[in-house]
Amino acid sequence: MALQRMDHVGIVVDDLAAAIAFFRELGMELEGEMPVQGRWVDQVVGLDGVRVDIAMMRTPDGHGRLELTKFHSPAAINAEPRTAPANTLGIRRIMFAVDDVDDVVARLRMHGAELVGEVAKYENIYRLCYVRHPEGFIIALAERIG
Repeated sequence: MALQRMDHVGIVVDDLAAAIAFFRELGMELEGEMPVQGRWVDQVVGLDGVRVDIAMMRTPDGHGRLELTKFHSPAAINAEPRTAPANTLGIRRIMFAVDDVDDVVARLRMHGAELVGEVAKYENIYRLCYVRHPEGFIIALAERIG
């Protein structure tokens, strides 16, 4: 078998401290932060002169990880408008299971997040919604109800 597991998801952000605070509010734990640069990074990402700061976040159960990356060199670019809709090609969202969608949305709004549509009920199984971070990426929230 070629695939062992999904190790983590990466998100490029402009404000690393604000992104860390946002995902802490969601319930993730900061594993660590560090600067990264060097020829090996250039080779992996296919860019020259890469200099970044990264923060690794972990879900409370220890199984999911999220790498937040702030590019200092070369500067990060916007590939699409920050308000691109959920049907835009590419990875558009990451879903998190939460205990209380309403509480999480309220807390994330204090960090500048906006509800994309509405909180909706899928049958009698889940309450679901999309939330847009101020930098444009979308997270999905799922609350099991029953």
